[in-house]
Amino acid sequence: MSAPHYPAGTVRALLPTAHVSEATRAALQARLDAPAAYAPQFFAPETFALLEAVAARLFPQPDRPDRPIALAPAVDQRLAEGRADGWRYDLLPPDREAFRLGLGGLQETSQALFLNDFGRLDDQQQGHVLRAIAAGHPPGAAWQTLHAGRFFEDLLAELTETYYAHPLAQEEIGYAGMADLPAWTKIGLNEKEDREIPAGE
Repeated sequence: MSAPHYPAGTVRALLPTAHVSEATRAALQARLDAPAAYAPQFFAPETFALLEAVAARLFPQPDRPDRPIALAPAVDQRLAEGRADGWRYDLLPPDREAFRLGLGGLQETSQALFLNDFGRLDDQQQGHVLRAIAAGHPPGAAWQTLHAGRFFEDLLAELTETYYAHPLAQEEIGYAGMADLPAWTKIGLNEKEDREIPAGE
């Protein structure tokens, strides 16, 4: 069986080349090879399912119906290991507490607005719940002690970072910045290295 062929300049085509460091190659390949099944380590199964539903609404992936980029596992793993992500709003408690309270509050808002769990709502209703939280004044007891708007920003930032750390998402935007071992010499306007994806592809 021959090796798969990927378009020149894409992340997957660049991974086995000398343009990418061993550490970067290992990290990106691990994201590509992550198993579809994941057992949560930090969240209870129902809370993890809620996080998956929120991630799917914020980052819909209709072009990957069978195998979307999974975002919830990275959040669960980070919290299980007690790792910080490098920053925190001073209005929010530490991440573990913030995520427990925030996801619980999201479920409360869903029940208050639509008398149903978030995962059972249609896209329009889910969007309404998330917009209410983002605006900072949603219904729900949890938001009396947790700043809703800041929690939403924190959650969205982490999911965004996780999404664009994945090779397939990097290919979507033509990112080849991880192929940096030879250095970047073409830094003028509209100049591209040979290893980059040509404009329009």
